[in-house]
Amino acid sequence: MAKEPINDPDRELVRRAQAGDTEAFDSLVIKFSPRLYGMVYHMTSNRDDAHDLLQDVFAKAYRSLKRFRGKSTFYTWIYSIATNMTLNHLKKRNRRAAQSLDDVDSGIQNDDAMIDLRHIANPRQQSRIHELQKKLNESLQALSEEHRAVVTMFDIQGMPHAQISKILNVSEGTVRSRLYYAHQQLQSHLSDYL
Repeated sequence: MAKEPINDPDRELVRRAQAGDTEAFDSLVIKFSPRLYGMVYHMTSNRDDAHDLLQDVFAKAYRSLKRFRGKSTFYTWIYSIATNMTLNHLKKRNRRAAQSLDDVDSGIQNDDAMIDLRHIANPRQQSRIHELQKKLNESLQALSEEHRAVVTMFDIQGMPHAQISKILNVSEGTVRSRLYYAHQQLQSHLSDYL
């Protein structure tokens, strides 16, 4: 029984890029950069690391593009590359030295998506939001790399379990288990604040 081909909306761009069309690859970079940057940034909490990693991800994808066979969508394939490279980066960073929370990018505290702009004029509310953002970031950084990855993909990026399992090359049950454990850890870490 023949397996049905993957329905990939980017198939034509990928085909053209594989044939050497750099503009087609540039279109893929433009299309996927925001989502990939969001994932990498949420896992590293450092803008410079996120930018550097994203450049490395697209460079590796470009070098490996000829080997992409379409067994998954291009998005799943490149997201898998980004996730693996980010996890490797985090493991190296953790081996070099335990990360100080002072090293965590403070940009999240000024991220419009994280701030309810109606409360800017209220210093007390602004202070609480700043404290909550700091506590959330600390809690996320306290998770292992594998648990941070599933939380980032599921809770922040909104990916379904099936897609996460393909990207991480683990079963959906493992994804659910990691999410459950990560949510328990986050809840425990945030219990004093809540």
